[in-house]
Amino acid sequence: MENTALAGIKTAPAAIKSGVNEKSFWSHARYVLSDNPFTLVAAILFALFIMVACLGSWIAPYDPLASNVGPSLQAPSIKHWFGTDALGRDILSRVIVATRIDFIIALSAVFSSFLIGGLLGALAGYYGGWLDRIIMRACDMVMSFPLFVLAMGIVAALGNTVFNIILATAVVNLPFYIRVARTEVNVRREAGFVEAARLAGNGDARILLLHLIPNALPPMMVQVSLNMGWAILNAAGLSFIGLGVSPPAAEWGIMVAEGATYIISGEWWVALFPGMVLMLAVFTFNLLGDGLRDLIDPRKRT
Repeated sequence: MENTALAGIKTAPAAIKSGVNEKSFWSHARYVLSDNPFTLVAAILFALFIMVACLGSWIAPYDPLASNVGPSLQAPSIKHWFGTDALGRDILSRVIVATRIDFIIALSAVFSSFLIGGLLGALAGYYGGWLDRIIMRACDMVMSFPLFVLAMGIVAALGNTVFNIILATAVVNLPFYIRVARTEVNVRREAGFVEAARLAGNGDARILLLHLIPNALPPMMVQVSLNMGWAILNAAGLSFIGLGVSPPAAEWGIMVAEGATYIISGEWWVALFPGMVLMLAVFTFNLLGDGLRDLIDPRKRT
């Protein structure tokens, strides 16, 4: 009985501390959203995009691949809000369904480059020496190419599949995270809190994961939001020139490319609405960057 009581006494403070931390995080998140209305708007738009990406197949009014659901090249109407394309497909349905594949490409590519690039940059900044030189020369080699041209070359060499588009986008984004993480870790590796953690018996891995990398997260999170918008533009650009997602799949870049030929003849809606949604997605991620920085930055928490 005594052991059980003692165990309950020992675990109670941990549970209280966990509850306080969780409450503190959500109160801080509410403060960040209320303090900056643009961040709140970006968060709402991001939530809507995620909802559309998850539920697109169910909320689309028509089958995005079905032709002749209406007259070809019909202007926007009550029945077809975004009009129809040259094959009589409903553009609204295709725009909705395209959200999923574009977000899968962007999220997968940026998340991969964030993890790998952040880890490589932290190792380079912490240890320095030959490891730092090898990693940074590899970054210089990648950044010596125009990034979109390099992505084109990777996809052209490996094939225009979704996995290869994700791989190409992740590769061209790696140097951004490596450079940011290396700089942040290199500046702080001799700081007082690191020396204190080292004197307390913490190893290099624990110091990197628990003390240095968390302090490098705020600028990296801003970079994530910017790269998300660029990754969506990159996927759409590859599809626009025929190296991205293959037709007849619904993808924003493909839809803009298909509609570009009809702008001169007056069918503006075929390219306009996919392009507007693409612009709104990039705008959302650019606005979201400041909010993510404030949310993650330990110095912003009081």
